[in-house]
Amino acid sequence: MSYIGREPQIGNFQMCDAISVVNNQAAYTMQVGGVAVIPGGDFNVIASVNGVVQKAGTSFTISSSTITFSQNLVTGDVIDFILILGSVLDLGVPSDGTVTTGKIADNAVTTAKLASGLALGKIGQVVSTTKTDTATISSSGFADVSGLTLNITPSATSSKVLIKCNITLNHNDQNHTVVFRFLRGSTAVGVGASAGNRLQASAATATVGGGDHPQTVYAEFLDSPSSSSQVVYKIQIANQDGAEVMVNRNNNADTDNANANFSRYASTITAMEVLA
Repeated sequence: MSYIGREPQIGNFQMCDAISVVNNQAAYTMQVGGVAVIPGGDFNVIASVNGVVQKAGTSFTISSSTITFSQNLVTGDVIDFILILGSVLDLGVPSDGTVTTGKIADNAVTTAKLASGLALGKIGQVVSTTKTDTATISSSGFADVSGLTLNITPSATSSKVLIKCNITLNHNDQNHTVVFRFLRGSTAVGVGASAGNRLQASAATATVGGGDHPQTVYAEFLDSPSSSSQVVYKIQIANQDGAEVMVNRNNNADTDNANANFSRYASTITAMEVLA
């Protein structure tokens, strides 16, 4: 249907609960369904007393949820009704089935707003770092591997983080075991149980007998950081006998020569947020 002039706007109109007059009192609280309501201002309200519609801004004023009449009402006066006119921008509660995907702003639906269990097990984000250069570490204890560190910020404290890593390791000496572990901040995670002075590791590789045998080791661990702040994960490696450990390359004979027998490798650490 066409309109002459401005088309009427849909607002959130509300009829206030009945108010009993208190003798010699001018101010009254407006409620709808027993809950205080706050109109947009004096001119968003129509009030009638003793059968006479009052002039907004003169016969009454509005402050928050309080309507104050210009004169005290007395016993026998009757507040016929107070009607709150909704703002032209306030459409109230949408009807069922009227909100389309186009009406929802990007990134407006967060995990916290989803029904319990709806996002269970979903991957919220993936962060990955790949190390393509080489490293040599000499330590009987654990040492950081430069380039195999990443940061991830879980969206909720209930999220878990799935840590994955593949790393290519090698060493010169025979009959040695090289181990690596995951670290969250300064805390080792996904490692074996404590047993005396034994190293607690996430995974290991060993060379038995002589030769140059680089090996790619894979490990993963589902961590529970219980944090919505940035979390740092890294990889540390150690040779249980203190011999040199090479990352992403062959043994010490592989220095700067271009021998095709000495390959280069890539190692990767990946963190995936698993929504609770």
